[in-house]
Amino acid sequence: MAKVPGWQGRYFEDFEIGDIYQHPLGRTVTEQDNISFSLLTMNTNQMHFNSEYAAKSEFKKPLVVSTLTVAIAVGQSVTDITQNAFANLGWDEIRMTHPVFAGDTLFSESLVLEKRESGSRPHAGIVTVKTRTLNQSGDEVCSFKRTFYVYKRGAEQLEGLFPEGKKALADGTPLAEG
Repeated sequence: MAKVPGWQGRYFEDFEIGDIYQHPLGRTVTEQDNISFSLLTMNTNQMHFNSEYAAKSEFKKPLVVSTLTVAIAVGQSVTDITQNAFANLGWDEIRMTHPVFAGDTLFSESLVLEKRESGSRPHAGIVTVKTRTLNQSGDEVCSFKRTFYVYKRGAEQLEGLFPEGKKALADGTPLAEG
């Protein structure tokens, strides 16, 4: 029996300029998501939580708060681009290009724009991507550039993160050596 690691994410060496990663998980935004995020972040614009107020707008219903849309887009991208990142260096050119409403399902993809070795951190590199988010109809609702530090494969900072079990698996199966 061999230990087989799960998806470890991409390391600096895995990024190629021009690659597009279609992030695997879509996310349907609910009314509760929108209200909770608005309240959590102290956003008091009634367009996000007051149906009567929003009904008088051109949209006729509450808009999903734009920072929630950006947060979902970033979260969707983590498995593909920043699973092994240790610092975000910036977000640029954030664009909200289409309204998002409760019930919309969001999907994101990222294009690798640039990569370079770090001059001060030999265990890492710097990558810039452009991420865009689409709704279920294919309308682009959001886009941004993001730059981050990401570890290189074999970086010592990533060693020994998973603890060794103190005893066999719950079903009594002995653990494989190694």
